[in-house]
Amino acid sequence: MDKNIFKNLTILDGGMGQELLARGMEPSGTLWSTNALLHEKYHKLILDIHLDFIKAGAEIIVTTTFTTRKSRLRDNKVLDKYEYLNKKAGEIAQKVKKIHPKVLIAGGLPPQNLTYEADDRDEDEIRENFNSQAKLLNPYIDFFYFDVLSSVREVRIAIESIKEFGKPYLIGAHISEGKNLPSGEKVTNIIKDIKHENLLGLILSCVSPENYELNIEEIKKLGVPFGFKLNAFVTTNPKPNYTGAYNKSKTGNPNEFLGVRKDLTPDKMYEFAKKFKDSGATIIGGCCETRPSHIQAFSKLK
Repeated sequence: MDKNIFKNLTILDGGMGQELLARGMEPSGTLWSTNALLHEKYHKLILDIHLDFIKAGAEIIVTTTFTTRKSRLRDNKVLDKYEYLNKKAGEIAQKVKKIHPKVLIAGGLPPQNLTYEADDRDEDEIRENFNSQAKLLNPYIDFFYFDVLSSVREVRIAIESIKEFGKPYLIGAHISEGKNLPSGEKVTNIIKDIKHENLLGLILSCVSPENYELNIEEIKKLGVPFGFKLNAFVTTNPKPNYTGAYNKSKTGNPNEFLGVRKDLTPDKMYEFAKKFKDSGATIIGGCCETRPSHIQAFSKLK
Protein backbone atom coordinates (compact mmCIF):
# COMPACT_ATOMS: atom_id res chain seq x y z
CA MET A 1 0.00 0.00 0.00
CA ASP A 2 0.98 3.65 -0.43
CA LYS A 3 2.60 4.74 2.84
CA ASN A 4 1.83 8.36 1.98
CA ILE A 5 -1.90 7.72 1.77
CA PHE A 6 -2.76 9.99 4.69
CA LYS A 7 -0.91 12.98 3.27
CA ASN A 8 -4.10 13.43 1.27
CA LEU A 9 -7.61 13.59 2.71
CA THR A 10 -8.82 10.07 3.47
CA ILE A 11 -12.20 9.00 4.87
CA LEU A 12 -12.31 6.25 7.50
CA ASP A 13 -15.40 4.29 8.54
CA GLY A 14 -17.66 4.86 11.55
CA GLY A 15 -18.58 2.95 14.69
CA MET A 16 -19.28 -0.74 14.15
CA GLY A 17 -20.27 -1.78 17.69
CA GLN A 18 -22.99 0.78 18.27
CA GLU A 19 -24.25 0.37 14.71
CA LEU A 20 -24.69 -3.37 15.29
CA LEU A 21 -26.75 -2.64 18.39
CA ALA A 22 -28.80 -0.03 16.54
CA ARG A 23 -29.60 -2.60 13.84
CA GLY A 24 -30.85 -5.23 16.25
CA MET A 25 -27.87 -7.25 17.50
CA GLU A 26 -28.67 -8.67 20.92
CA PRO A 27 -26.01 -7.63 23.46
CA SER A 28 -24.29 -10.23 25.62
CA GLY A 29 -22.32 -9.28 28.71
CA THR A 30 -19.47 -6.96 27.72
CA LEU A 31 -18.81 -8.71 24.40
CA TRP A 32 -20.23 -5.76 22.42
CA SER A 33 -19.42 -6.22 18.69
CA THR A 34 -17.84 -9.61 19.36
CA ASN A 35 -21.30 -11.04 19.96
CA ALA A 36 -21.98 -10.53 16.25
CA LEU A 37 -18.86 -12.53 15.36
CA LEU A 38 -19.78 -15.25 17.83
CA HIS A 39 -23.15 -15.91 16.18
CA GLU A 40 -23.33 -16.72 12.49
CA LYS A 41 -26.77 -15.10 12.17
CA TYR A 42 -25.08 -11.69 12.58
CA HIS A 43 -22.21 -12.19 10.12
CA LYS A 44 -24.14 -10.73 7.20
CA LEU A 45 -25.04 -7.75 9.39
CA ILE A 46 -21.32 -7.03 9.95
CA LEU A 47 -20.75 -7.33 6.20
CA ASP A 48 -23.67 -5.02 5.42
CA ILE A 49 -22.46 -2.35 7.85
CA HIS A 50 -18.97 -2.41 6.33
CA LEU A 51 -20.58 -2.03 2.89
CA ASP A 52 -22.85 0.79 4.05
CA PHE A 53 -19.89 2.75 5.41
CA ILE A 54 -18.15 2.31 2.05
CA LYS A 55 -21.27 3.36 0.18
CA ALA A 56 -21.30 6.47 2.38
CA GLY A 57 -17.73 7.29 1.33
CA ALA A 58 -15.35 5.36 3.59
CA GLU A 59 -12.09 4.38 1.89
CA ILE A 60 -10.84 2.33 4.83
CA ILE A 61 -12.66 -0.14 7.09
CA VAL A 62 -11.48 -1.39 10.46
CA THR A 63 -11.83 -5.06 11.40
CA THR A 64 -14.48 -5.84 14.02
CA THR A 65 -11.88 -6.72 16.64
CA PHE A 66 -12.18 -4.13 19.41
CA THR A 67 -13.49 -6.68 21.90
CA THR A 68 -11.86 -9.83 20.53
CA ARG A 69 -8.91 -9.18 22.86
CA LYS A 70 -8.07 -11.96 25.30
CA SER A 71 -9.03 -10.08 28.47
CA ARG A 72 -12.56 -9.29 27.27
CA LEU A 73 -13.14 -12.82 26.00
CA ARG A 74 -11.87 -14.25 29.28
CA ASP A 75 -14.24 -12.01 31.24
CA ASN A 76 -17.13 -13.34 29.16
CA LYS A 77 -15.99 -16.97 29.31
CA VAL A 78 -15.40 -17.39 25.56
CA LEU A 79 -11.60 -17.26 25.47
CA ASP A 80 -11.64 -20.62 23.67
CA LYS A 81 -13.10 -18.77 20.66
CA TYR A 82 -10.18 -16.29 20.48
CA GLU A 83 -8.63 -17.57 17.27
CA TYR A 84 -11.96 -18.14 15.54
CA LEU A 85 -13.32 -14.66 16.35
CA ASN A 86 -10.27 -12.73 15.15
CA LYS A 87 -10.00 -14.77 11.97
CA LYS A 88 -13.73 -14.42 11.30
CA ALA A 89 -13.43 -10.62 11.55
CA GLY A 90 -10.62 -10.77 8.99
CA GLU A 91 -12.58 -13.09 6.69
CA ILE A 92 -15.61 -10.80 6.68
CA ALA A 93 -13.41 -7.80 5.92
CA GLN A 94 -11.86 -9.71 3.02
CA LYS A 95 -15.33 -10.43 1.62
CA VAL A 96 -15.84 -6.67 1.56
CA LYS A 97 -12.54 -6.18 -0.24
CA LYS A 98 -13.56 -8.63 -2.94
CA ILE A 99 -16.56 -6.39 -3.62
CA HIS A 100 -14.55 -3.16 -3.29
CA PRO A 101 -10.91 -4.00 -4.18
CA LYS A 102 -9.68 -0.43 -3.67
CA VAL A 103 -10.84 -0.30 -0.05
CA LEU A 104 -8.09 -0.81 2.50
CA ILE A 105 -8.48 -2.96 5.60
CA ALA A 106 -7.09 -1.72 8.91
CA GLY A 107 -6.41 -4.44 11.43
CA GLY A 108 -7.80 -3.05 14.65
CA LEU A 109 -5.62 -3.71 17.69
CA PRO A 110 -7.44 -2.37 20.76
CA PRO A 111 -6.14 -1.77 24.28
CA GLN A 112 -5.42 -5.27 25.51
CA ASN A 113 -6.87 -4.83 28.98
CA LEU A 114 -9.19 -1.97 29.99
CA THR A 115 -10.73 0.72 27.77
CA TYR A 116 -9.94 4.42 28.34
CA GLU A 117 -7.37 3.43 30.99
CA ALA A 118 -3.60 2.91 30.74
CA ASP A 119 -2.51 -0.74 30.86
CA ASP A 120 -0.15 -1.13 33.82
CA ARG A 121 0.38 -4.88 33.48
CA ASP A 122 3.75 -6.52 32.84
CA GLU A 123 5.22 -5.51 29.46
CA ASP A 124 5.74 -9.10 28.32
CA GLU A 125 2.08 -9.92 28.91
CA ILE A 126 0.90 -6.84 26.99
CA ARG A 127 3.33 -7.58 24.15
CA GLU A 128 2.13 -11.19 23.90
CA ASN A 129 -1.50 -10.02 23.82
CA PHE A 130 -0.86 -7.55 20.99
CA ASN A 131 1.33 -9.97 19.05
CA SER A 132 -1.05 -12.92 19.21
CA GLN A 133 -3.97 -10.80 17.96
CA ALA A 134 -1.83 -9.19 15.26
CA LYS A 135 -0.67 -12.62 14.08
CA LEU A 136 -4.27 -13.73 13.56
CA LEU A 137 -5.23 -10.54 11.70
CA ASN A 138 -2.08 -10.14 9.60
CA PRO A 139 -3.14 -12.32 6.62
CA TYR A 140 -6.31 -10.28 6.10
CA ILE A 141 -5.19 -6.66 6.43
CA ASP A 142 -3.30 -3.85 4.70
CA PHE A 143 -2.05 -2.11 7.85
CA PHE A 144 -2.48 -2.15 11.61
CA TYR A 145 -4.55 0.40 13.52
CA PHE A 146 -3.88 0.86 17.25
CA ASP A 147 -7.38 1.65 18.37
CA VAL A 148 -7.98 3.87 21.44
CA LEU A 149 -4.65 3.40 23.26
CA SER A 150 -4.16 5.34 26.47
CA SER A 151 -0.41 5.61 27.12
CA VAL A 152 2.93 6.07 25.38
CA ARG A 153 4.03 2.74 26.85
CA GLU A 154 1.15 0.87 25.24
CA VAL A 155 1.86 2.40 21.84
CA ARG A 156 5.55 1.48 22.09
CA ILE A 157 4.74 -2.10 23.05
CA ALA A 158 2.16 -2.39 20.28
CA ILE A 159 4.72 -1.22 17.71
CA GLU A 160 7.27 -3.73 18.99
CA SER A 161 4.67 -6.50 18.85
CA ILE A 162 3.93 -6.05 15.12
CA LYS A 163 7.49 -5.47 13.90
CA GLU A 164 7.85 -9.03 12.60
CA PHE A 165 4.99 -8.50 10.14
CA GLY A 166 6.62 -5.54 8.38
CA LYS A 167 3.35 -3.67 7.93
CA PRO A 168 2.74 0.04 8.50
CA TYR A 169 0.54 1.30 11.32
CA LEU A 170 -1.82 4.12 12.21
CA ILE A 171 -1.90 5.23 15.83
CA GLY A 172 -5.25 5.96 17.46
CA ALA A 173 -4.54 7.66 20.79
CA HIS A 174 -7.29 8.47 23.26
CA ILE A 175 -7.88 11.55 25.39
CA SER A 176 -11.00 11.35 27.54
CA GLU A 177 -10.93 14.97 28.63
CA GLY A 178 -8.44 17.82 28.84
CA LYS A 179 -5.09 17.63 27.08
CA ASN A 180 -3.50 14.47 28.46
CA LEU A 181 -3.73 10.79 27.68
CA PRO A 182 -5.35 8.73 30.49
CA SER A 183 -1.77 7.93 31.56
CA GLY A 184 -1.19 11.65 32.21
CA GLU A 185 1.25 11.97 29.28
CA LYS A 186 1.05 14.34 26.33
CA VAL A 187 0.07 12.97 22.93
CA THR A 188 3.23 14.58 21.50
CA ASN A 189 5.32 12.12 23.53
CA ILE A 190 4.02 9.31 21.32
CA ILE A 191 6.08 10.82 18.50
CA LYS A 192 8.96 12.27 20.52
CA ASP A 193 9.68 9.27 22.76
CA ILE A 194 9.27 6.40 20.29
CA LYS A 195 11.34 5.49 17.24
CA HIS A 196 8.95 5.12 14.30
CA GLU A 197 9.74 3.35 11.03
CA ASN A 198 6.37 2.43 9.47
CA LEU A 199 4.16 5.18 10.89
CA LEU A 200 1.28 6.25 8.64
CA GLY A 201 -0.10 8.93 10.94
CA LEU A 202 -1.70 9.65 14.30
CA ILE A 203 -5.31 10.32 15.16
CA LEU A 204 -7.29 10.93 18.31
CA SER A 205 -9.80 8.09 18.50
CA CYS A 206 -13.14 7.86 20.26
CA VAL A 207 -13.03 11.54 21.26
CA SER A 208 -15.68 14.24 21.24
CA PRO A 209 -15.41 17.00 18.62
CA GLU A 210 -14.87 19.55 21.38
CA ASN A 211 -12.04 17.58 22.94
CA TYR A 212 -10.37 17.14 19.57
CA GLU A 213 -10.62 20.87 19.00
CA LEU A 214 -8.99 21.45 22.39
CA ASN A 215 -5.98 19.37 21.31
CA ILE A 216 -5.64 20.19 17.62
CA GLU A 217 -2.84 22.77 18.01
CA GLU A 218 -0.77 20.21 19.93
CA ILE A 219 -1.40 17.53 17.31
CA LYS A 220 -0.42 19.86 14.47
CA LYS A 221 3.08 20.07 15.96
CA LEU A 222 3.72 16.35 15.48
CA GLY A 223 4.92 16.62 11.88
CA VAL A 224 2.94 13.55 10.76
CA PRO A 225 -0.44 13.15 9.05
CA PHE A 226 -3.16 13.56 11.67
CA GLY A 227 -6.90 13.43 12.16
CA PHE A 228 -9.65 11.82 14.18
CA LYS A 229 -12.34 9.24 14.77
CA LEU A 230 -15.03 11.26 16.53
CA ASN A 231 -17.64 9.75 18.83
CA ALA A 232 -21.09 10.96 19.80
CA PHE A 233 -21.05 9.80 23.42
CA VAL A 234 -21.77 12.26 26.21
CA THR A 235 -18.60 11.12 27.99
CA THR A 236 -15.74 8.66 27.69
CA ASN A 237 -14.73 9.24 31.30
CA PRO A 238 -17.40 7.45 33.34
CA LYS A 239 -17.11 7.15 37.09
CA PRO A 240 -15.81 5.08 38.72
CA ASN A 241 -14.43 3.65 35.47
CA TYR A 242 -15.53 2.36 32.10
CA THR A 243 -15.12 -1.33 32.87
CA GLY A 244 -16.81 -1.02 36.24
CA ALA A 245 -19.75 0.78 34.66
CA TYR A 246 -19.98 -1.75 31.82
CA ASN A 247 -19.97 -4.71 34.21
CA LYS A 248 -22.94 -3.20 36.05
CA SER A 249 -24.80 -2.43 32.83
CA LYS A 250 -28.32 -3.80 32.57
CA THR A 251 -28.50 -3.55 28.79
CA GLY A 252 -24.98 -4.46 27.59
CA ASN A 253 -25.03 -1.22 25.60
CA PRO A 254 -22.32 1.37 26.42
CA ASN A 255 -24.69 4.25 25.74
CA GLU A 256 -26.52 3.26 28.94
CA PHE A 257 -23.70 4.75 31.01
CA LEU A 258 -21.84 6.91 28.46
CA GLY A 259 -24.93 8.61 27.04
CA VAL A 260 -25.67 9.65 23.46
CA ARG A 261 -25.55 13.22 22.16
CA LYS A 262 -28.57 14.11 20.05
CA ASP A 263 -27.00 17.39 18.93
CA LEU A 264 -24.27 15.70 16.86
CA THR A 265 -26.30 15.27 13.69
CA PRO A 266 -24.49 14.54 10.41
CA ASP A 267 -24.67 18.25 9.53
CA LYS A 268 -23.20 19.29 12.88
CA MET A 269 -20.44 16.70 12.62
CA TYR A 270 -19.68 17.97 9.13
CA GLU A 271 -19.21 21.49 10.51
CA PHE A 272 -16.67 20.20 13.02
CA ALA A 273 -14.91 18.04 10.43
CA LYS A 274 -14.64 20.93 7.97
CA LYS A 275 -13.11 23.13 10.64
CA PHE A 276 -10.59 20.41 11.50
CA LYS A 277 -9.81 19.75 7.83
CA ASP A 278 -9.15 23.45 7.35
CA SER A 279 -6.71 23.20 10.28
CA GLY A 280 -4.77 20.45 8.50
CA ALA A 281 -6.47 17.16 9.42
CA THR A 282 -6.32 14.62 6.59
CA ILE A 283 -7.57 11.47 8.37
CA ILE A 284 -11.30 11.80 8.97
CA GLY A 285 -13.64 9.21 10.42
CA GLY A 286 -16.06 8.28 13.16
CA CYS A 287 -16.17 6.07 16.21
CA CYS A 288 -18.98 5.10 18.59
CA GLU A 289 -22.45 6.38 17.64
CA THR A 290 -21.27 7.70 14.26
CA ARG A 291 -23.38 6.12 11.56
CA PRO A 292 -23.12 5.87 7.76
CA SER A 293 -25.01 9.18 7.53
CA HIS A 294 -22.16 10.87 9.44
CA ILE A 295 -19.55 9.32 7.15
CA GLN A 296 -21.57 10.46 4.14
CA ALA A 297 -21.43 14.00 5.52
CA PHE A 298 -17.65 13.73 6.03
CA SER A 299 -17.19 12.47 2.47
CA LYS A 300 -18.48 15.82 1.15
CA LEU A 301 -15.09 17.21 2.19
CA LYS A 302 -13.32 15.22 -0.55
